[in-house]
Formats: sequence, structure tokens, C-alpha cells
Amino acid sequence: MRDEGAVMKKYELRPCGDSAVTMVFGSGISPELNREVVRCLHALRRADVRGITELVPAYCSLTVHYDPLLLSYEELCGRINGLDCAEHAAEASSAELLTVPVCYGGQYGPDLASVAELCGMSEAEVVALHSAAEYLVYMLGFMPGFPYLGGMDERIAAPRLETPRVRIEAGSVGIAGKQTGIYPLASPGGWRIIGRTPLRLFDAASGETLCRAGMRLRFVPVSVEEFAELEASVC
Repeated sequence: MRDEGAVMKKYELRPCGDSAVTMVFGSGISPELNREVVRCLHALRRADVRGITELVPAYCSLTVHYDPLLLSYEELCGRINGLDCAEHAAEASSAELLTVPVCYGGQYGPDLASVAELCGMSEAEVVALHSAAEYLVYMLGFMPGFPYLGGMDERIAAPRLETPRVRIEAGSVGIAGKQTGIYPLASPGGWRIIGRTPLRLFDAASGETLCRAGMRLRFVPVSVEEFAELEASVC
């Protein structure tokens, strides 16, 4: 007979090497699945389990790294299953909203014109659609501080460049397929760059990132002059 008081688990635990466990909440990309990931992320942070060394959230999973000398696989699974992640629903649903100023087009967005042409609209229409959405930061990856964002209007989806650039400047805002993202560091890349933000997404000295999984993000268009003022203030 099922225990009516038992907490229904919305994940499957899978070993990941000899020092990590992955909580798998499903497959695919959806705000609902990611909300479950963030709830359990908050729960594990609050639990402060001795032996857990790192928590890595993704689209629909949460990988828990641990020190096998301090915590066994069985003990960790027991601690995870003992959590009530639903208690942290409010934290997951009241995520911080980050406002990101972006100077679109021109020297900061060399691919804005090509995106507009591919989508059959004006550059102003692309900017309006890109900055109208409220995005969800699903996870960080690819490079330190790079946010994988969900929520872009599919009308401005555009393929990657046929030939990637050797260097894309830090802060560049790009589109690749149905995704948009921000390069936190200068690097090679094939995303179509439509603008740039003066904000620093990653601090190499401290290792801190501006974006975090579960937060919301909105782009705000700024002029070249406003960009220069903001850039000077964060230097």
C-alpha cells in the first residue's frame, strides 16, 4: 500500500562517474522542468550537506558532485531523497530579474542587418522583438558565465554563420537558431552578433558570474552614447 504521506519524487537519480550523482527530471527544454531543477538546487544549498562540493544545474537535470571520502553514494542519494524540494517553490518562482543594456547594430551588432534580412523584417523590428521578451536563464555553460536563455521569439531565429569569427568581443549578444545568448569573454564563435552589452558577465579574478540558473533576464536597448557611459562606469 502506498504511503499517502510520502513526497512524490519528480526525478531519477543516476550515478555520474565515481564522485557525482545526476538528478534527471525529464527530457527536453521547458520552463516547468527547469523550475523543478531550480527548486532542488535551492533545497540542496540550504541543506548544506557535508561532502557536496559542487551543484551544476542544466536544462532538465542537476548534477551533484561530492567527495567520496566524506560522503558515500548511498548516503548522498538518501540525503537527496530526504529533501522536500517543493518547500522552495517560492524561491524558484520569484527569481531575480536582471536588466541587460544592449547597444544594437552598428559596430556592436554587425549581423543585425543579416538577421533582419533573413527574417524578412526591419532592423528595428528585430530589436523590438528581441528586447520585448523576458528570458529564463536555464543554465551556464560553453564558457564561464555564458547564459543559455529560453524565451526568444522564433520569428527572429537565424542560422549560425557559415564561417565562424576568429574573435567575438566580450559582451556580444548573438542569435544562433532559436537561441540567444551573451558572450562573457572574447572568443571565437559562430553566433550572429546583433548587439553588445557593457556589463561584465564573468569576473576571472573572483570567479563570480553575473547570471545564475533560474534567474530572469530582459534586454534594454541603449544608444551608443549610453553604452559608452555605462562601459566607463563598470571599468
